[in-house]
Amino acid sequence: MPLTTLSCSAQPHDPYHSHSGLQEQLGHYGPIVIDPAGVDPVKYDREHVIVLADHSAISPEAIFRAMKVDPGHFNFQRQTLAGLLSKRDQALKDRLDWGKMRMDPTDISDATGSAYTYIVNGYGPRDNWTALFTPGERVRLRFINASAMTTFNVRIPGLPLTVVQADGQNVRPVMVEEFQIGVAETYDVIVTPPDDRAYTLVGEAIDRSGMARATLAPRAGMTAEVPPLRERPLATMKDMGMDMSSMPGMEGMDMSGGGMSPMRGVDPTAEKNASAKLTVAGAGAMAMGAAPGGTAMAGMDHSNMAGMAAGGGAMAGMDHSAMAGQPGMDMGSMEMGPMNMRDFSKAPQVKKSPGVQTISPMPMDRTGEPGQGLENVGHKVLVYKDLMALERNPDVRAPDRSLDIHLTGNMERFMWSFDGEKMSDVHDPIPFIEGERVRINLINDSMMGHPIHIHGHFFELVTGHGDHAPRKHTVIVQPGGKVTWDFTADAVGDWAFHCHLLYHMHAGMMRVVSVRPKGDAA
Repeated sequence: MPLTTLSCSAQPHDPYHSHSGLQEQLGHYGPIVIDPAGVDPVKYDREHVIVLADHSAISPEAIFRAMKVDPGHFNFQRQTLAGLLSKRDQALKDRLDWGKMRMDPTDISDATGSAYTYIVNGYGPRDNWTALFTPGERVRLRFINASAMTTFNVRIPGLPLTVVQADGQNVRPVMVEEFQIGVAETYDVIVTPPDDRAYTLVGEAIDRSGMARATLAPRAGMTAEVPPLRERPLATMKDMGMDMSSMPGMEGMDMSGGGMSPMRGVDPTAEKNASAKLTVAGAGAMAMGAAPGGTAMAGMDHSNMAGMAAGGGAMAGMDHSAMAGQPGMDMGSMEMGPMNMRDFSKAPQVKKSPGVQTISPMPMDRTGEPGQGLENVGHKVLVYKDLMALERNPDVRAPDRSLDIHLTGNMERFMWSFDGEKMSDVHDPIPFIEGERVRINLINDSMMGHPIHIHGHFFELVTGHGDHAPRKHTVIVQPGGKVTWDFTADAVGDWAFHCHLLYHMHAGMMRVVSVRPKGDAA
C-alpha cells in the first residue's frame, strides 16, 4: 500500500520487478546477484552488472493504446519509395504482392526506438556509462534484460565473449562474439581486455531502431568508436511457420537466404481475407533451369497460376528470379497444394476466434538458429543449442506426460493469448501435481518472437544435451518456431506463466500455473 513498508522473507532466484499494471515500464525493477554458497566455478577478477532496458517519456498506458489503435504506430522503418528506387527494399512486384495480403516484413518489434531510449544501468547511449578494468583482467559482465518490449543483440567489437551462465545457472563456457537476449533473460560472460584502451558495449535493438551503449575502459572518461546501426532485418517465410526445406523436392535447399524474399503478416479480417489460405506453390511442372538472362522464371505471369492471384497469395513475396540456376532444382517434382494459414486441425486445442490470426503450418525447432537479423552477420552468435549445463541436471527422469501450448495472437489488432484465449477469459489454471515431470511444447503461431517465462521454476531445454540440458526460466520462442522443455513441478502454489513482453502479457498472453500438493483431489 502507498506510504507503507512491507517486510517479507523469500528465496530469491530472479531479478525482481513489479507485476502491477504496467509499472515495469516505469522502472520498477532491479538486479539481484546471488553468490554461490561454495566455490564459484567461474574465475574472475572483477564484475559489473549490466542492466539493459527501454525507457520512454510516453506513459505506458498511452503506448499500449497506440499499439491497439495502430499496430504499426511506432514502426518508422517501413519500406519507402526511396528504398525502392535505390533497391534497398523489396522489388515493386514483391511489395505489391505483400500489399495485397496486407503484410509488413518490417514488423519486427511493436514498440521501437521511436518511442524508446535504450539504456544501460539507467544511462542513455550518449551518457557513456563506463565499466572499468585493468588490461589482462578477467572481467565478469552480468547482463540482465529488464526492458519492457525489447530484445537486444549484444556485442563488444574487438572482444570475444565467453558465456558462463544463463538465467543464473552455470553452463559450460561458450565463446561467441554476439548473443541475443530476450526480456527477462540473463547471461553472464567473461571478457579479458588485453589492451589499455576503451571498448564499446553495444546492445542493439532487434529491429535496429536504436541501441543501448556503454564503455569498457581502463579509466573513466574514455570512449571507443560506436558502430553504426546495422541494416534492419526483414521477416522470412520461416517466421510464418513454413519449413520449406521439409517439403518434397526442397531437401538440401537453403531457404533462409536471399533466394526468396521475406513474407510476413496477414490481413486483420483473418477469417475472411485472402491470407487465410496462402498457397505456397501450385507450380505444377516448372523446370527451374537458368533461363536466358539468368532469370529462371523470366516472363512468367505467376498470377495466372492456380491459387497465385491476389485472392490466393500463392507465392507472394517470393523473388523467383533470385532462384535462377539453383543446381538440381526441378520444381516439377514438387507436389505442394494450398497452405492454409488458419488450419485449426493442426492445433485442435486452440480456440478459433479473431484473436488467432494464423496457425503455423510447419513450425520448426529454431533453437539452433541465432535469432532474427543475425543469420548472416559473419561471426559466431550464441544459439540455445550451444548451451550445456556445467553440472548434471538435478532431475533426469523422463517426462510423465506432454503438454502442447500454442502462442497465439492477431498482430493487426494487438491481441495476444495462449491457445487462443487471453487470461481474462480463462478461469481455470494449468494444473500440475507436486513432483511430476512434464514436457512442455511451445508452438509459436505468430510472426513475432516471444520470451516465455515461468515463475517459481527452472526448466531444462530439450536441445540434445541429455542430462546436461541447459536450465533456464525464460526462453525466446522464435517466430513460427517451437521450443520444447522439461520441468519438475517442485514448487507448490500458484505461479504466473507468461510472455515477458510487457504489453503482450497485459493484452492477455498469461496464464496461472497451479502446482498442487501430492494427494490433493484432482
